[in-house]
Amino acid sequence: MNDAQIQSSPKRWWILGALAISLFTVGLDMTVLNLALPALASDLHATTSQLQWFANAYNLVLAAALLPAGMLGDRLGRKKLLLMALLLFGGASLVCAYAETSEILIAARAALGLGAAFLMPLSMSLLPILFSGEERPKAIRVWVTATAVGMPLGPILGGWLLKHYWWGSVFLINVPIIIIALIAMIWLLPETRSAEKAPADLPGILTSSLGLTAITYGVTEAGEKGWGDAVTLSWIIAGLLLLAIFVFWQRNARHPLVNLSLFREARFTWGSILATLVNFSLFGVLFGLPLFFQAVNGVDAQATGLRILPMIGGLMVGAQLSGKLIKLTGDKMIIVLGFLLMAAGLFLGGFTEASGSYGYAAVWIAIIGTGLGFALPSAMDAALGVLAVERNGVGSALIMALRQVGGTIGVALLGSLLNSVYHRQLDVGGLPPQAAEAVRDNVATGVQVARQMNNAPLLESVRSAFTNGLDVMLWACAGIAAFGVIATLLFLPRMKRTYVQTINSTNEA
Repeated sequence: MNDAQIQSSPKRWWILGALAISLFTVGLDMTVLNLALPALASDLHATTSQLQWFANAYNLVLAAALLPAGMLGDRLGRKKLLLMALLLFGGASLVCAYAETSEILIAARAALGLGAAFLMPLSMSLLPILFSGEERPKAIRVWVTATAVGMPLGPILGGWLLKHYWWGSVFLINVPIIIIALIAMIWLLPETRSAEKAPADLPGILTSSLGLTAITYGVTEAGEKGWGDAVTLSWIIAGLLLLAIFVFWQRNARHPLVNLSLFREARFTWGSILATLVNFSLFGVLFGLPLFFQAVNGVDAQATGLRILPMIGGLMVGAQLSGKLIKLTGDKMIIVLGFLLMAAGLFLGGFTEASGSYGYAAVWIAIIGTGLGFALPSAMDAALGVLAVERNGVGSALIMALRQVGGTIGVALLGSLLNSVYHRQLDVGGLPPQAAEAVRDNVATGVQVARQMNNAPLLESVRSAFTNGLDVMLWACAGIAAFGVIATLLFLPRMKRTYVQTINSTNEA
């Protein structure tokens, strides 16, 4: 089946639905683990370090495998590797659910990260193959929504499961979803691969994987140990050096892993950068809000997930509206409007108070989500639209790698900013040294210590200091979104007019 036949087949929308189902599990898995950590610490006798590695194993393997996954999909066949990734993700979920030791769970989480590293870029690389130019923005909006919806639903579903079943159930929910996606993929998806038969770029794979892994690990550790820690800085510097070697090698290799000429196309370069800026801000918000709702407002994880749902509602509204407006304005103004809405929502969020009503929070959270629905799909489409079919996998993996590292750095930098304000404004005078250290450690422990000591002034200090830190962090995110507006206006070329006219005629039809 050639590209024209694929793009005219009614099955393409069913294939997109199957891709969306599999991506939903990836988004779900990003947040559901946090709920199970207390039970895992108790049942598996996990140390603090092991609890951290339950998350780190997933993130590090994901960062390391993204670019090789895209390359392999291009050369070996995207359907074949997607099916293998789904099997791996489902099998690893089963192992996670029934793990009897921390070591087994860490290994299974690493396998989950490997499965996700193939699922995300390969599913994204199929969009330009399945959908022609005028349909691709709509397909990307569905793709982005599927990945985003799973994140807030993780605490909701996970909270309910943990209330009624054992901790392994939060991993088992992946299995039936993966089975449905597997059946749909086998039945519906045709095999596609690049016509190029160039040998694999092993030095490029090695330097990019090690570099991305080192930076991800270093930045993650910086969020825990601070940016002045010598070991942390060593990891980050080593990662940057490896990526510098990777770039040098790509410029001189006969068959490079990543064709750097991609970056001569301004729509690819700036579409990727703008999508990364969205992730940078978004991951910071998703880091701070659950802590605020749980520690400061005192609600459980399930209720926290429900309180973040307005972001998903806004995302869906924004995605629908942007699809209708793009025929009038082109994608450049859609992205500008998205960043403006994000900046406005984040700016309003910076006025949140510890005792404020949820109604106010719901409004600015929904505004952020609406901006996300405008900015992210259009930015990603700007980058995807210039990729040759032969390099869809690697190009998509490059976009995903930038977004993944951008999100990780966002959490670390913005989390450090929040913590610095929290520490500066805390009043721990008169407390025993051990209690003061525990309060400084994090807001959840601070609230717990204050309640155990029945110390109302300390509790108010903890809640107020964290809320002020969240406000500063949200204003920093607003600044990043404002920079996104300026960068879009100055650097992103407009969509070609012929493409806009094609969208117009398609929508009118």
